Amino acid sequence: MRFQKRVLAAGLLAAAGLWAADDGGGWIAMFDGKTLDGWKAGDNPESWSVKDGKIVGDGERSHLFYMLHECENCEFKAEVKINHGGNSGMYFRAKFGPEWPAGYEAQVNNTHSDWRRTGSLYRFADIKEQLIPDDTWWTQHVIANGNHIIIKVNDKVVVDYVDEKNTYRKGLLALQQHNKGSVVEFRDLMMRPLPAQ
Repeated sequence: MRFQKRVLAAGLLAAAGLWAADDGGGWIAMFDGKTLDGWKAGDNPESWSVKDGKIVGDGERSHLFYMLHECENCEFKAEVKINHGGNSGMYFRAKFGPEWPAGYEAQVNNTHSDWRRTGSLYRFADIKEQLIPDDTWWTQHVIANGNHIIIKVNDKVVVDYVDEKNTYRKGLLALQQHNKGSVVEFRDLMMRPLPAQ
């Protein structure tokens, strides 16, 4: 009976989009699949919606910030899909606000005119090669541990970078809707705090 109560409590927390571990390893479910509870747009909130269990960016430039937990040392991962010519990103250690936030960005861009492709640590360690076809789901996974940053695309390490300046030390996680015409979808959004360095 005690075990059943623990399972029920864990299920209620998962449904609320708060604390939920996928393997007992401290992963936090960031999205309940139904609402944007816990998220806040820096501007143009109408560019974000929830459809069929996914967070969808479609409209004017906007950044959607996860407000429940900051990232100092953390992991951040999601399944992502973007349309042809679309541009987006997964921000970490970002500062809340309008327009283009200060923070690191793991690029989401397969065929946009910006040559920095999916998996890039934008302007720090850029990838020119197209790794993912348009309109295809893939997993992007960021590990930020001190000034050491790793980005994985479909479990393959594509960036392994040490930022000697330690440019951004702490901040929020966020999703980017880059421009009108870009349509990006996110699901299975998870984050995990890592121990302090």
